[in-house]
Amino acid sequence: MIGVRKLGAAALIASTLLFGLSAGVAASRAEERASPIHGVELPEGYRDWKLISVAQENGRNNDIRAILGNDIAIRAFREGKRPFPDGAILVRLAWRYEASARNDKVFPAPQSFVAGAPTNVQVSVKDAKRYAATGGWGYGQFEDGRANPDRALVESCFACHQKLEALDPGKDLVFTDYSR
Repeated sequence: MIGVRKLGAAALIASTLLFGLSAGVAASRAEERASPIHGVELPEGYRDWKLISVAQENGRNNDIRAILGNDIAIRAFREGKRPFPDGAILVRLAWRYEASARNDKVFPAPQSFVAGAPTNVQVSVKDAKRYAATGGWGYGQFEDGRANPDRALVESCFACHQKLEALDPGKDLVFTDYSR
């Protein structure tokens, strides 16, 4: 009987330790998925969303971007609705901007640029109440599918979007226009 109790106690201790370890791993994975300030996550299936526009950034960023939106965002863009309704989500994918030596061999002059290595994915989520302190938008930046844990980086998102609002009120802090 004592042997059974010892075995039961050992099993209880082992399962408690295992549960604690798995809970810690799960918490760590949750931190990797969510923005450190706003809790924004990469939306499921965002790569299948509709294209809103494209952009190219020179200088320090030197990247090309595709801006995608969920159905709520697409509808708001098409209808010119501002402010965006709660639930609108914008996803900006960025890649290094690179010349294509292969493609340039086909054309009479160097002219072809393509997406190189991915740099990051930025997500903006509209929720006027939850993100009231940041103009109704929650922000997150992700590299290799993991949330960037740098709080200062995520805080800088709103700072830039505020500058836009001062220049162009009524854009609801969104840089992108819908490309028709």
